[in-house]
Amino acid sequence: MSNYYETLYARPLGRVAILFSLVCLTLLVKPRGLSAQEVNPRPPREPVKVAEGKQGIVVTDTKFASEVGKGILAKGGNAVDAAVAVSFALQVSWPEAGNIGGGGFMMIAQPEQDVVCVSYREKAPAAVNEYSFDKWKEHHHVYMAGVPGTVRGLALAHEKYGKLPWKDLLEPSIVASRDGLEVDAYLAYSLNSVLLLGYIQNGERFAELRHVYGNPEGRPWRAGDRLVQSDLAVSLTLIADEGPKAFYEGPIADKIVDEMERGGGLMTKQDLKDYTAKVQHAIQGEYGPYTICGASPPSSGGTTVLIQMQIIEALDFPIDQKDYWTAQQVHLLTEAMRRGFRERAAWLGDPDYVSIPEHLITKKHAEELAKTIDPYKASTSLEIAGDIPISEGPYESPQTTHFSIVDKDGVAVSSTYTLEGTFGCRIVVKGTGFLLNNEMGDFNWYPDYTNPEGKIGTKANRLAPGKRMLSSMSPTIVLKDGKPYLLIGSPGGRTIINTVTEILVQTLILNRTLEEAIDGPRFHHQWYPDEIRFEKLDDGVFTKMEADLKARGYTIDPGRGRQGCAQGIIIDTETGTAKGVGDWRRGSSALAVE
Repeated sequence: MSNYYETLYARPLGRVAILFSLVCLTLLVKPRGLSAQEVNPRPPREPVKVAEGKQGIVVTDTKFASEVGKGILAKGGNAVDAAVAVSFALQVSWPEAGNIGGGGFMMIAQPEQDVVCVSYREKAPAAVNEYSFDKWKEHHHVYMAGVPGTVRGLALAHEKYGKLPWKDLLEPSIVASRDGLEVDAYLAYSLNSVLLLGYIQNGERFAELRHVYGNPEGRPWRAGDRLVQSDLAVSLTLIADEGPKAFYEGPIADKIVDEMERGGGLMTKQDLKDYTAKVQHAIQGEYGPYTICGASPPSSGGTTVLIQMQIIEALDFPIDQKDYWTAQQVHLLTEAMRRGFRERAAWLGDPDYVSIPEHLITKKHAEELAKTIDPYKASTSLEIAGDIPISEGPYESPQTTHFSIVDKDGVAVSSTYTLEGTFGCRIVVKGTGFLLNNEMGDFNWYPDYTNPEGKIGTKANRLAPGKRMLSSMSPTIVLKDGKPYLLIGSPGGRTIINTVTEILVQTLILNRTLEEAIDGPRFHHQWYPDEIRFEKLDDGVFTKMEADLKARGYTIDPGRGRQGCAQGIIIDTETGTAKGVGDWRRGSSALAVE
């Protein structure tokens, strides 16, 4: 018994501490007869958050992160400075996805310049091979961690586009992690959701997670509690003082490698030292008077969103605003999704390893795909598979985080980053206070084996040493008259792509407000599995069209909880007035600089 509780806090415990830990376990284990909702209630739905102004807008998943971003803008920093600071702040305030142990994509638009993407997707360690997954059976293990890109990517964005000193961007997060952050209802729910899992409570390799994120009072977290992250404060201070070298070559790198050796991971000091982030040209395409700009591969988001929007443009898409969605709109959009995801599976991967056809984002290609759509009947995913053998591949977790920022000078940032799963691989690097990702699961697991359950085995995203895994992250910037008009993105695994597409349809085609577009119900189709998944809401939008869609040949999944959490900004390109909207699906916070 005592050995278990020594593991719980990763340090020797006396008799009193052991008794205290017994109380902790009693309170954390779900009492018999109570539902998970009763033990750890999910915060209720609230209205979307809205902020408006001309001096700068910040929209993120947490109040703390938005306050940090707003403070940086008020201090004279630009949107990129604020984005870097927000990224570190989300590590402190939303650790299930905010990170320094993961990776992502940051879209940047500056006046009179091309839109670019800072790509800092994780990479596979050098020791892997195409068949490593044959030996890997657990999703929450250190061998699932890719080489993290976040710190290098943020440093690159700051070096090329920032204004304020690097240390200034980390200072708010250092203070909050050292002195403590007030827990709100959403953070309490998030932390409790992982801490209440039986294997987390009992697994020796999750001892550091329990030590870092467990409530020292031995009970589930509640709004108003204070979360102190002392080890994280030390790590952030090292990064502030030494830059990314502390993470990739210095004391933090040493601790990551020690964790790999303890747990049986593959990442080495050389893997960390060799990691580089990139500045890439954005994926771009025209849609009416707008230019849609998205992240380049290894993000599949920019390409797939653009394919879907161009297919819709080639169809007779009904401009019907009587209902939030009509059955005909859902039908045509689903068929565009089906084809976009088929192209994603067939062609997209790390461009350093695979050749990606240029025709994918042309209007001619979209028009050819649109011709294969029956205006009134569902296709089957098998009939559009082409030469993809259908007979397993990655599941993408919905836990990611997105934020949007614009400053008073018109610099705009749309940024998404992630650990992949909720709390990544759930391994906290001992002594650092941060989690490692489990991004290796985003590679295709089984070469040449794709099945109707949605596991993809196509060649473009197969595992290889040093390769960056495919992502569905879709940070998007829409230009109007050459200026940023709409910034949007979301978490949600593969649903990210469709959440972004649906918000673009609602705003650019159906002329709804950004508040309406973000507030409304969502749906998802990803080619395989061959079904429409409806967001489980109580508004009845989808319920009343089920019979119609089934008659067209669709299989319906009637409810999958909440889909994504979009954070967006829309800008009047003539006056410069910006409106930020934060999704109700998480806490979200939209703030304007006064």
